[in-house]
Amino acid sequence: MKPETIRCPKCSHAQTNQVECEACGLLFRKFEQTLERGKKDVPLPATPPAPARERSGFAAKIGAVLALVSVTAAVTYFFTVPTQPEPVPSPLPQPAATALRKNPSPVAATSARQEIKQHQAPAQLPVATTGGLIEQAKNGTVAIETPWGKGSGFFITDTTIVTNKHVVEPNPSQVAEIRHKVKTGRQLISLEQEKIADLRNRLRQMEDGPTRRQLLIILREKEKQLAQVLPAQEEAEARLKEMERPPATADIKVYLADGTEFTAQSSQVSAKRDLAVLSLYSSKAVALRPAAKSSILQQGDKVYTIGNPVGLRNTVTSGIFSGYRQNKETGEVMLQTDAPINPGNSGGPLIDERGQVHGINTMIIRDTQGIGFAIPIQVVFDEFSISVPQ
Repeated sequence: MKPETIRCPKCSHAQTNQVECEACGLLFRKFEQTLERGKKDVPLPATPPAPARERSGFAAKIGAVLALVSVTAAVTYFFTVPTQPEPVPSPLPQPAATALRKNPSPVAATSARQEIKQHQAPAQLPVATTGGLIEQAKNGTVAIETPWGKGSGFFITDTTIVTNKHVVEPNPSQVAEIRHKVKTGRQLISLEQEKIADLRNRLRQMEDGPTRRQLLIILREKEKQLAQVLPAQEEAEARLKEMERPPATADIKVYLADGTEFTAQSSQVSAKRDLAVLSLYSSKAVALRPAAKSSILQQGDKVYTIGNPVGLRNTVTSGIFSGYRQNKETGEVMLQTDAPINPGNSGGPLIDERGQVHGINTMIIRDTQGIGFAIPIQVVFDEFSISVPQ
């Protein structure tokens, strides 16, 4: 029988020798083994990140209005700049809590490196492993509304809700700032009304012509702009009136995850920290489990925030734990995270993948992104007499 002719896969030389290429010296068996190993080691293609969503701000709407008078720009500034002061901590590299674990085991170090590498992709909720725990934590988070603002909170026991102090009572500096804006806005509006009245008188005395028609256009624009400003001014005046009267527990409305509305039975605020607790009795209460004192977050650990940013209830966002930071002014140690914390998230829980609460979302640094802070959960037990079942 005539030997079978084969062709070298490297140089295409035809020959009958099935062991080694006579032209280039390639060993056929070794080449096949290399191909087999390569097939096993080929990584799966990575999932492309979702495209970022564009956000449209209030400034785009303002640009559509002709700014012919200074009052519109001034009053718009007064009622679009955030009125709630956001304390800015002075970040220090504080391994105060991290020092408890200076020498992690090689296994823990490897796990931490893998976790940080995973967070290079957009964070998503791990449905298979933590979905049920995150859902349970979401059911234990509430929305809180008062005449002066909105925020979040969560059940730490079947009858006790933890939140921020600035959520349940007005901040004196905030009230003073709003009072100043309301007073200045009303003065500007009064002056603009006088100018409009003067333009009307001038129009009555002018003969028809280009100058009169031009003045008429200006008058109509001024009246249109004033009509846009007045509702915001009246809303701010009503809000200030509510904030200036003594706060009452009956003003605090609490909404459970299913939308059920309650009124807080009682409230207690901390004298030193931005913390408060409410008492509420409901058979639907779901208490969240606080992390143990020995449970220290490591930089790169995945965390979640739950709350009601800008009125969007039951919102869950994710990020990583950025580190422990100390406020130079107060000496408090805070938890820093890049998980989004927006207006309305204040008072909500910062949890880990096991659904355990590590902190109370409290504040952000203005004009930055991805820098938020939470008060450690253990501070709540130092401030208030709360007994949590083990």
